[in-house]
Amino acid sequence: MDEEEARDFNERCAQCSEVNWGLTDGGRFYCRTCHNVTERTRDVVNTEVTCNARIQTISKGSRNRGKSEEGWEWYVCEGFQLILKKQAEALEALGVCPQMKDEILCNFWRRYLQKSQQAYCDRPAGEAVKALSVCDSSTDMDSEPDRPSLLHLLSLSESDGDLQTDCSFASSSGKVSECTSVCSGSVDGRLYLMKNQKETLRMSMPMTLSFCYMALLWLREPMTLSDLLRFVVEGHIPYLNVYQDFPEKMKLYGLDLRIFCVESWPVYEEVYSKMIELAAFLDLPRFPDITESCFLHPDMLCMKYLMEVNLPDELHNWTCRVVKKIGFGEVDFLTLNPGNKSTRKVKYDVLAAAIIVVVLKLLFLLDDHYEWLLSGSAAERNKNNKEGGPYFDFKEWYKVIKCSLDAEQKKLDEERAKYLWRCEKPLFYSVKKKSKVLRRRQMVVNLQNQFCKLSGSVQPAERPNPSSFQLSWSEENTDGTCFHGHSLKGILQQKNGVLTTINPDYWLCTIRLCREKLCGHLAHYKEVDFPQSYHFVLRLFSFLLRIQPSYIHEEVCVIEHKLFDKKLSKKPK
Repeated sequence: MDEEEARDFNERCAQCSEVNWGLTDGGRFYCRTCHNVTERTRDVVNTEVTCNARIQTISKGSRNRGKSEEGWEWYVCEGFQLILKKQAEALEALGVCPQMKDEILCNFWRRYLQKSQQAYCDRPAGEAVKALSVCDSSTDMDSEPDRPSLLHLLSLSESDGDLQTDCSFASSSGKVSECTSVCSGSVDGRLYLMKNQKETLRMSMPMTLSFCYMALLWLREPMTLSDLLRFVVEGHIPYLNVYQDFPEKMKLYGLDLRIFCVESWPVYEEVYSKMIELAAFLDLPRFPDITESCFLHPDMLCMKYLMEVNLPDELHNWTCRVVKKIGFGEVDFLTLNPGNKSTRKVKYDVLAAAIIVVVLKLLFLLDDHYEWLLSGSAAERNKNNKEGGPYFDFKEWYKVIKCSLDAEQKKLDEERAKYLWRCEKPLFYSVKKKSKVLRRRQMVVNLQNQFCKLSGSVQPAERPNPSSFQLSWSEENTDGTCFHGHSLKGILQQKNGVLTTINPDYWLCTIRLCREKLCGHLAHYKEVDFPQSYHFVLRLFSFLLRIQPSYIHEEVCVIEHKLFDKKLSKKPK
């Protein structure tokens, strides 16, 4: 009998589009192909009451499910917890220490929930939202007990555990009533956006990356913030359209889209500033020390960036000398201490890039004149040089790097222009519309595939494995494009047993630094006011770090004033 009733149900499965149905013990139709259980139930004919009268079997479960089948009751913080778990798992897949998710990030998140009074307190803010949002007209609400809310469970005890976000977590407390939240799928979506930002540090999508970077920094992982954001853009870490991985019953619509839907790339300065603000908000102690053996130390990062931008290895000695001279390699300077507001917070990747720029200015001046004179001299030496390594030619390096940089920049711009911000998984807000939305989505995909075949468009290749290096150069190449082993003898001289530059001149980017509290920056940058060689070097590191050249320029100005502090402090006679 059940087989005949299942055979009569000829609606296509919303998941796999197959027509192969069976019946569960509860009377629901399920797909034998993909095991998807629908909300449809079989019709039962009862001949004892009235002839041909039909009734439907009622499934077991909570009675406070609305007629529109809105799904589970969930809070905004639960959505962010699910996202943090996905991001932590992606970072572990990239080789980050396994304890990051369960020991570091989980404790940071718990502390945030407690500080923001969303959990681990006497009365979480979410419980008040729930009390206000539930309608008084729901008379049968208490007839069947629901599972307790996640927020309520967290407020009872701080039991051990990790960021588990399976169905039992995401559902949090049974089902939503019809009038729980009119303008959003979450319970507190509307009130969440109405919160005063000055009272608590409100969670946002960029802050999920701030949490991840804070955990990476605590573990002193060999991943800078610029690396983290680049992995996000490349799709290795969930961020854009991450809400498509929410469980099906976590309905997302209305104001929820303003919270979880992202239509812009993460910005370095925003994520970094939120991380600093978050560390202070959580009252975190001093972070583990950044020592010379740590990847985030300027000496280590400078070595990495020198290799990536194809500069001579000998330049690393000069970057180390600058770091030691200005004291930026000290543990107290490099280690983050959220409680000490007087110390300047370090952007490790920006600092390393700025140090290399300062060294290039010391050796080549970068004034659109002196570096080309040195290049002519190096070219003449290389013609007559039959033994030993070649002399470094700035002009040849400029040609090689510019060609590669322009190609990579064009590739990046094209990928960003072609990026589809629309979620691959369509959003639907009721079971009735689900099959219609999926059919439309499948039709759009089919039309796109047919158009690509007709137009001869090449299907995008699979994304390569993530790498810390965006530009790679091999010394085995015989085409002369690798400058790692080139010598700096043509621009250096021995003076009192110490190698110094032949040219004693140096030009400062700015004579006086601005007050950061007044204008927000220590220095300002306009391309027209500076030499093109200097701008090219800034542009190169700007591409590698995915930040504006002005950020690197500002750090260069700080290093210069620290390096030439004695000369700048001298009063003219």
